[in-house]
Amino acid sequence: MGEAIIAGLLKAGACPAEAIVASDTSPVRLKHLKERHGIEVTKENMAVVAHADVLVLAVKPQIMPEVLREVGHSINEDVVVISIAAGIRVATLIQFIKARLVRAMPNVCATVGEGVTALVSTPRVESFDRAMVDELFSSVGAVLWLEEAKMDAVTALSGSGPAYIFLIMEALIQAGVENGLTQEQSRALVYQMVKGSAALAMQGEHPAVLRERVTSPGGTTAAALHELEAHGVRAAFLAAVAAAVRRSKELG
Repeated sequence: MGEAIIAGLLKAGACPAEAIVASDTSPVRLKHLKERHGIEVTKENMAVVAHADVLVLAVKPQIMPEVLREVGHSINEDVVVISIAAGIRVATLIQFIKARLVRAMPNVCATVGEGVTALVSTPRVESFDRAMVDELFSSVGAVLWLEEAKMDAVTALSGSGPAYIFLIMEALIQAGVENGLTQEQSRALVYQMVKGSAALAMQGEHPAVLRERVTSPGGTTAAALHELEAHGVRAAFLAAVAAAVRRSKELG
């Protein structure tokens, strides 16, 4: 996710490569980031902390406590710290960080400037900090400020959501191939269909209305939807998101 944000910022021209420094324990990962994006890299977390005006904590939730113990005491109180670790609550972060803290939940679509990021502000964050963070994430997609109580649902829905859509796309491509299309043909059809469907839904009509419009009585779409409902696809998605919400709460 950290690389997705870097790629999105650079593509949008929101931040020059020379202004970004990333740390990682993996030399292979650092080499990739430097060669792919032209940013500065280091194996030392403290080297990033020492010079940062805006510090993004893009680490796995399971190792966040370890990272906080390492760098938390050294973060200047004037620094804006943005945590994108799924499930890690503000209450946990402020035990180690006294800076201006924002909790964020972006998604991987930020890589192509089509992400969506939910943001939670904390008391020390000033209005100009919020404006800066808003501008930062707006450069890679849509932004939504909300209360922290909703972040587990956001994590499960839009944070993990691209994986659900990719799974659907994968299955549809396979279905196309099994019914006579080439892999290339099936992929082209599915990709554009998903893109167009999202664009149509974003014009404002409810997806249920759009679904009904596509579904002619007794037609091919009706037959397909009957099978999907018979196999419990809708219930499976409801259960999947609920499971992701539970896991997000466990991580915090």
